[in-house]
Amino acid sequence: MRNANENQLVREERGGHPYEYYPLGEHVVVAPGVCGGRPTFKGTRLEVQIVLDLIAADWSQERILEEYRATGISAPAIAEVVRLAADALRSKAENIAA
Repeated sequence: MRNANENQLVREERGGHPYEYYPLGEHVVVAPGVCGGRPTFKGTRLEVQIVLDLIAADWSQERILEEYRATGISAPAIAEVVRLAADALRSKAENIAA
C-alpha cells in the first residue's frame, strides 16, 4: 500500500534548518539534494540501499542498529525498508506478469 502523501513534498525544520522530502513511508524518504535523491532514512544521509546490502550480507538487525546508532535509525525503520523493498519487488513482478 502506498503512502497517500508519497508524491507530496513535505517541508519541516530540523535543527533550525529547512528540510524537504517526499515520504515513501514513515521512516524512509527521498529528500531533494540529499544523497543524489536516493532513498534515505528520514533526517539522515544514511541510504536505504546500504541497510538492504547489509541485510543481504547476513548482518543482523541488532548489528546494523549498533553500527549505525549515531544515525538514530530504529528497528521499525529497518522493518519498513524491508517491507518497501518487498512491495517494490512484488509490484515489478506483477507488472511483468500482466
